[in-house]
Amino acid sequence: MALPFELTIGLRYLKAKRKSTFISIITFISTAGVTLGVMALIIVLAVMTGFERDLKEKILGTNAHLVVIRSGAPMENYRSTMEQLTRLPGVQAATPFIYNQVMLSTGRNVSGVVLRGIDPASDKKVTRLSRALVQGSMDTLETIENGLPEPGLLIGGELAKHLNLTVGDRVNVVSPTGTITPLGMMPKLKPFRVTGIFNTGMFEYDSTLAYVSISQAQKFFDLGDTVTGIQLKVADVYATTELAKKINHEFGPELYARDWMQMNRNILFALKTEKVVMFIILTLIVLVAAFGIASTLFMVVMEKTRDIAILKTMGARSSSIMKIFVLEGLIIGVIGTVLGVLSGLLISFNLEPIINVVQKVTGKNFFSKEIYYLDHFPSHVVMSDVLIISVTAILISFLATLYPAWQASRMLPAEALRYE
Repeated sequence: MALPFELTIGLRYLKAKRKSTFISIITFISTAGVTLGVMALIIVLAVMTGFERDLKEKILGTNAHLVVIRSGAPMENYRSTMEQLTRLPGVQAATPFIYNQVMLSTGRNVSGVVLRGIDPASDKKVTRLSRALVQGSMDTLETIENGLPEPGLLIGGELAKHLNLTVGDRVNVVSPTGTITPLGMMPKLKPFRVTGIFNTGMFEYDSTLAYVSISQAQKFFDLGDTVTGIQLKVADVYATTELAKKINHEFGPELYARDWMQMNRNILFALKTEKVVMFIILTLIVLVAAFGIASTLFMVVMEKTRDIAILKTMGARSSSIMKIFVLEGLIIGVIGTVLGVLSGLLISFNLEPIINVVQKVTGKNFFSKEIYYLDHFPSHVVMSDVLIISVTAILISFLATLYPAWQASRMLPAEALRYE
C-alpha cells in the first residue's frame, strides 16, 4: 500500500543527506534528548513507585490496617468490643495489643524501644509478624527454664545486632514509669529471654520494636485485664478511612479509630508529592529536546525552500506542506520516545543488579537503609505510567512542530523562487 505523499516526502527529507552537517547533528541531539527524557522519567517513576509499594507492604505487614483505642485510658472489656468490631462489614480479624516505651539493657548496651504486648494466636490473623521471623517462633513468647517462669521476647534483627543478642540470650526490660519509694521513683526492671528475631526489611521497625505476650505486658505495666487498643484486619486496605469514620460514629467518643493511611499520612503524602514534582522536572528534558526538534525543522524549511515552492506550483495545498514538516518532526519524537521506552524498561527491570555492580566498582553505598527505611533498591514499572510518559513526549514533540510547519505552509512560490 502506497504511503500518503506527505509522509513519503517527510521520510525522504529525514533520510536525505544534508547540505549542512549541522542540521544532522541537531536532529541526532533532538532524538537523543527525547530518548534521555523518556528513559529518565520511566526509571525515576519506577523507582518511586517501587519505593512507595514496598513501604506500604512493610507498614501493612508490621501494623494493622486499622487501630481502635480508648481516649485517654486503657481499654476495659476489650473482648466484647472485639466481638462487636468483627461483626462490622469488611472486618476480617481483630487482636488486642499493648503499646509502651521501655529500655532494653544488656550489660553495657542500652537501647530505647517500643514494646508491644500481643496475643500470638490472634495476631497471626491480623499482621504478618509471624512471617517476618527469621529465628524462633511466636509460640515461644511464654517459656519456662530451670523451673522458673521466664517470659519470651521478640526483637528486630537490627536491634539484635546493636545489643549483640541472639536467640536464648537474656535481656533486661526497664520501664521508666516504676514505683514510688522514699528514695524517689524506682524504674521497674524484669529479665526476659530472646525467643525470636524478626526482619521486616524496614530499618525503623527492625531497630525499635520488641514484642512480648499480652499477659506479660499486662503484668509488667500493672494494667490488670485491660489493653491499649484493638488492631483490625480489613478486606479492602484502601477503604479503611470510611470504616474508621463508621466506628467513630457508632461507638461514640469513648473509642477512637485510626487507619494506616492516617497514621502514616506524612510519609505517604511526601512520596506522592515527590513523584508528581519529579515527573514535572524530568518532563523539562523532553521540553528542551522539543526545542531541538523545532530548530531542526526551521533549518530544514530554509534548506528546502525551493522544494516547497515547486510542490506548491504543482498544486500542493498549504495543509499538505504543513503535514510534511509536522510528520518529519513527529517521526523524530516517536523514534526518541520508542528508544526511551525500551531503554527505560530495560534498566528499570534490571535496576538492582545494575546498582549492585556500580556500588562494587565505586566502593560506595548509594542506598543506606538507615536513611531510606528499606533494605534493597525497589523498582516497579506501572504500564499506565509508561503510557502517560510516551503520550506526553509525543504530544510535546507534536506541538514543537506546529510553528515551523505553519511557517513553511505560508511560503509563497514566487518569493521562494525569486533568487533561484
